[in-house]
Amino acid sequence: MPQVPQTLDALAVRTWCGLALEALGRAREEIDAINVYPVADGDTGTNLYLTVESAAAAVEAVFAGYETVTGVVGPTGSAASGAVSTEVTGAGLPTLADAVRAMAHGALIGARGNSGTILAQLLRGMAQVLAADGEADGAAGGETDGATDGESAHTDGQALRLALRQAADSAREAVAHPVEGTVLTVATAAAEAATGTEGDCGTVACAAYEGARAALMATPGQLAVLERAGVVDAGGRGLLAVLAALAETFTGESPGAGRVAGEVHTRVNGMDGVSGVDRVDGVARVDVNGVCVDSRPGEEGPAFEVTYLLEAEDADVARLRARLDRLGNSLVVVGGDGLWNVHVHADDAGAAVEAGVEAGRPYRIRITHFGLGDAHTAGAAGRPPRERAQRAVVAVVPGEGLAGLYAEAGATTVLARPGEPPASGELVEAVRRAHAREVVLLPNDADLRHTAAAAAEQARTEGVRVALIPTRSAVQGIAALAVHEPERRFDEDVVAMTSAAGATRYAEVAVAERQSWTMAGICQEGDVLGLIDGDVAVIGSDITATAETVLDRMLAAGGEMVTLVLGDDAPGSIAAHLEARVRESYLAVDTVAYRGGRQGALLLIGVE
Repeated sequence: MPQVPQTLDALAVRTWCGLALEALGRAREEIDAINVYPVADGDTGTNLYLTVESAAAAVEAVFAGYETVTGVVGPTGSAASGAVSTEVTGAGLPTLADAVRAMAHGALIGARGNSGTILAQLLRGMAQVLAADGEADGAAGGETDGATDGESAHTDGQALRLALRQAADSAREAVAHPVEGTVLTVATAAAEAATGTEGDCGTVACAAYEGARAALMATPGQLAVLERAGVVDAGGRGLLAVLAALAETFTGESPGAGRVAGEVHTRVNGMDGVSGVDRVDGVARVDVNGVCVDSRPGEEGPAFEVTYLLEAEDADVARLRARLDRLGNSLVVVGGDGLWNVHVHADDAGAAVEAGVEAGRPYRIRITHFGLGDAHTAGAAGRPPRERAQRAVVAVVPGEGLAGLYAEAGATTVLARPGEPPASGELVEAVRRAHAREVVLLPNDADLRHTAAAAAEQARTEGVRVALIPTRSAVQGIAALAVHEPERRFDEDVVAMTSAAGATRYAEVAVAERQSWTMAGICQEGDVLGLIDGDVAVIGSDITATAETVLDRMLAAGGEMVTLVLGDDAPGSIAAHLEARVRESYLAVDTVAYRGGRQGALLLIGVE
């Protein structure tokens, strides 16, 4: 048996996240299939997977940050992208507090749907206890120094029990109107089972799993819609997979290995005649295609699911909760320390977003009409499958303004927050949402090429023809989208879009985050950097002057069209100044300017 950790440290958190992601990846389709509450939209498994994928990526990023750096570092994709440094960024391993806080933050910003948002709060609740415990141990001289193995295991087991209790309690507080028979019930049962258990982390985690499993099996008797469909709660089933991964982290074995743990189960309760249900070890198993659902999405309850990240103060969020509670249902608001993830079902989606604007700064706004359904829910509940479009474009965009521009051109967009690129699962989900036979994928970031390639490969296994155009900037994506013609042959369209993107030079103006060596010399923190095709070409002190120098260098090689995309922090007069510069000095060159919103860089420039 491979060696497994006996204490809860950063490596254990990393292992747990990886195992949980694998478990949800295996169970995703089955969990989607039994998703009948609160809305039968068939995406709970996918949402949980995307949430944990974001959490795992955040933990990996923390570990990468602690690796010893020697020699020259290449482009990082930060606001000072293209800068190079010989500075050593860290050594050794992250602390437990570092890892669990990263896990919680990653889950928060990547949470999808009702179930994913609740899972994010569960992880945040655990992180609050474990981070405090880890820091207390560190202040006392380390987690293991000066303690026997038994004392260390006992301390960690106790911390895990407290963390599971805090997770369950905080998740209930985040839900406006808790309902029994859901993931909240399963989380509470896991915490109660752990509370009554003495021992190390493995013992506590196994007890939590068993308590959660028993509660999950009882959910059909607590919620009528589950009983009618003959299924257990989908969110609770996903949490069970996460808890099984936690137990496996410390024991090396999945606690449900002997119970067909990878399958979706429900109690029989007299439902032997339900289509798609058979017995496995005395428990009924629901076939993925045999789910019985009584109602269709959109027939009852609000028509839209609205989610967004929100930067706001606690007092403003309290007022937001009250307002959203009046607007709709399935309200979940999770987070803290100025950053929140908001989820609500409402008929007036615009009012739900406006409430967020009044409370603070919402972004990554996502509105889903339940009646339309997604590709992976087509045909559920007897609905005729929605006809696929022949071709669609899926693009990653760095700001709300560009997201609107791309959407107006017919693209399905994935909004990337500065410093937090989307995961492959989010790109796959966008491809599904586009619901087309053929998809052109525009990553619009050199650092996303591997992520986009993985997403394209996954989409191909689902029967979608995907072409990945390696756009390295949103302005190249704009050029590609401008020549997109869905009516022509797919290969011809891809060639034309690729040619347009390749013929577009790109630049950005940003502010240096630290002192660094660059291709243009040494920059200081706060300097204005002009990057051309990913490399620092100009170092200046004035934003407008630096942008003008960059534009002159780009147009020295010729050009017909200049595209300017202004970030929120760009000077208000910079667009007019650069447009005048082009008119005065470069005949027959046109200029177009867009507002990009909060996009990281102060200015993006494209020259075709």
